[in-house]
Amino acid sequence: QVQLVESGGGLVQPGGSLRLSCAASGFTFSMYTMRWDRQLPGKQRESVATISSSGDKLTYAASVKGRFTISRDNVKNTVDLQMNSLKPEDTAVYFCVRTLGNYWGQGTQVTVSS
Repeated sequence: QVQLVESGGGLVQPGGSLRLSCAASGFTFSMYTMRWDRQLPGKQRESVATISSSGDKLTYAASVKGRFTISRDNVKNTVDLQMNSLKPEDTAVYFCVRTLGNYWGQGTQVTVSS
């Protein structure tokens, strides 16, 4: 079955960086568009970044553009989110999502605080 396992979250100071990683299994990873979503406290889940199956098309939410970078490795079956210049408002649970079928992992907490 489809499995998505996120890792890399944690506590970081404002201005710092984190790299999230998602390990995918149970499907042909290279055929699917993948996405990172986040759920801020008390708010609805929102899309952060999307990457096409081949990795050539990237889209970002306006709130993270220029700070976050999504990438994938179709050999290792992973999709990463490099987050730089983190702000307190980036504090959220981050989820790896397979867009077709709307599968997502358990999430990883990112807290940006001094």
